[in-house]
Amino acid sequence: MKQFTIIKSIDEFEEAKNKEASLFYFSHENCNVCKALKPKVLELLSDNFPEINAYYVDTVLYPDIAGQNSIFTNPVILIYFDGKEFYRKARYIGMSELHDMLAKPYEIIFEK
Repeated sequence: MKQFTIIKSIDEFEEAKNKEASLFYFSHENCNVCKALKPKVLELLSDNFPEINAYYVDTVLYPDIAGQNSIFTNPVILIYFDGKEFYRKARYIGMSELHDMLAKPYEIIFEK
């Protein structure tokens, strides 16, 4: 199963967001909703979108990365395609909604 790569600096974030497809999961260890959602996001990516890179940013340990991206709550998912923010969702994140948002651009980019 896919794993999150941990982002620890703004430079790492900038490099990661410029890949073909990247999903960033912003949360922290004391957020129970975040803990429940995190494996579901990984499962969705593993099963349906294996080419999307998965990254985790701890908003408590790295508040500068969260602040730079206007992240003021948890959890937040940011999705980038070719360096451009495509999707942003905070707090109440449904897996079917996330799947639907990723399906079309993923098909265009990876299933040529």
